[in-house]
Amino acid sequence: MPLTVGVIGPEDLVQKVVAVGDRAGSARLLPLPYRHEAETVAVVRDARSRADALLFTGVVPYALADGAGVLDRPAMYVPYNGATLLRALVELLRLGHDVSRVSIDTLRREEVLETMAEAKLPTDRVRVLPYRPGLTSEDVVDFHLDARDTRKTRVAITCLGSAFHVLEQHTHAVRLAPSRHSILATLQALVLDTAGRHSGDAQVVLGIVDLPGAAGDDRLPEDIRVLGGSLAELPDGRRLVVTTRGVLQTATEQFTRIPFLDGLAARHGTAHVGFGLGRTAAEAEALARRAVNRARAAGPAAAVVSMVDDVDIVIGAGSAGSGGPEAESAVLPESPALLARRVGLHPQTLDRLRELAAKDGDAGVTAHHVAEHLSVQQRTARRILKRLERAGVAVPTGSRQEGQTGRPPIVYRVLL
Repeated sequence: MPLTVGVIGPEDLVQKVVAVGDRAGSARLLPLPYRHEAETVAVVRDARSRADALLFTGVVPYALADGAGVLDRPAMYVPYNGATLLRALVELLRLGHDVSRVSIDTLRREEVLETMAEAKLPTDRVRVLPYRPGLTSEDVVDFHLDARDTRKTRVAITCLGSAFHVLEQHTHAVRLAPSRHSILATLQALVLDTAGRHSGDAQVVLGIVDLPGAAGDDRLPEDIRVLGGSLAELPDGRRLVVTTRGVLQTATEQFTRIPFLDGLAARHGTAHVGFGLGRTAAEAEALARRAVNRARAAGPAAAVVSMVDDVDIVIGAGSAGSGGPEAESAVLPESPALLARRVGLHPQTLDRLRELAAKDGDAGVTAHHVAEHLSVQQRTARRILKRLERAGVAVPTGSRQEGQTGRPPIVYRVLL
């Protein structure tokens, strides 16, 4: 069954993307147009039950959805690049316009100047407003009108549909549209990424439940029902759980808590659970045995999720994220290199995060702070913090409003 990709953007661009994408036939495209980019978050939320992935017609709606934290599935945007701009400039020249006096929004300044220089066009009277988070349609309109009034620009080139409809009433305006090549390339990348993730979600996971004295527990089948898997008894009396990665990841809230661990610990005094995520059943079983042994070393009640490349996620009883003191002490590595390997980050990235944590002190850090410090997108920063949380070296302590609209960001105490 083909994947369903929701296409989000203004109606005319959504129609263009769907028309181009349908001819490729790599996915079923679901049009999800809005009248104004301010409706992006609502459109994304409404699409959750209907789309496997989301394709945005430009960076603006994508950034709005990303900033609001509503991207819970693979998502990409069709880029506007130098080739897109060059096509618009050629059309303006054909119509007799002076393309040496233009104002351009959203594109990077370096890309604009490089494109015009390659076309042997002067750039000294070109004004550029690169996209930045928080940039509004009103900001874009003001930029172009100010460029017209102060720098005597003749043409406003915009990537934002809502800004274009205002600008065309005051000056000559051109609206950029994504090229066919950009649409097809982005759609293909999104389909491959989504298919890869779905394949990973279907990966078989084996878990071992170790209770004292090989004790039986009639309530255990009910406990593990949340994992949507089957339960069997091993020769040594321990229980074997069979499930899939996607179900386990959802049931454990991205490997941050085991729903039934507290109950097992209360009934048996000690409880250890180990899950193995391998490329084969044999590898998953070996990782599950490693995981349960590590869980026993972590404390009287603990769980461990073991993956390939020596990645172990330790979860303590009562954990809502990184676990209690037992889990925290268990996952602190003997060396920064080992921690970097375990969380899948470069050691230099951990060093820079350590600097950030020391600078912010008890105030804690948010994805916004990490994104600025590491010069990455906020979506990447959230993934980094979530990796550290799973490894037990970042603890969510609450949330705070940072002068932005939407959901307040989570504040983490980073234990580096």
